[in-house]
Amino acid sequence: MAQVVSTTQREIAAKPDAVFDALADYSATRPKLLPAHFSEYEVREGGDGAGTLVHWKLQATSKRVRDCLMEVSEPSESELVERDRNSTMVTTWSVAPAGASSARVSVRTEWQGAGGVGGFFERTFAPKGLARIYDEMLAKLAAELEK
Repeated sequence: MAQVVSTTQREIAAKPDAVFDALADYSATRPKLLPAHFSEYEVREGGDGAGTLVHWKLQATSKRVRDCLMEVSEPSESELVERDRNSTMVTTWSVAPAGASSARVSVRTEWQGAGGVGGFFERTFAPKGLARIYDEMLAKLAAELEK
């Protein structure tokens, strides 16, 4: 098994605190940002940042559906970490200042991939596909905050 990593980022014309607050709002804002790849979204505990427990199904491809139960932590004032109780998947959202009133949001997802030939294809194609999904979420976040 090998580590699989997907990363993407976007600059958003909004203050970093506002961006972070929107990302940490799993009750109201997050559902608006989800592309069609997500289904069965449900906040089970909390709803705002650390201590949140949220469920969703992520359909990355027509054949690959992950049932995710994410525990949210905030290791710093600018990071949200989502750890899946059902797998090794960890997604880290980082928000940093990018100019006077802009923020750079970075998303990094990693997990232990399969071995063998299947693992080769997973390491080759999954990161790009997941980056496209998170690019779509970041575009929706930008649209929400840059109104």
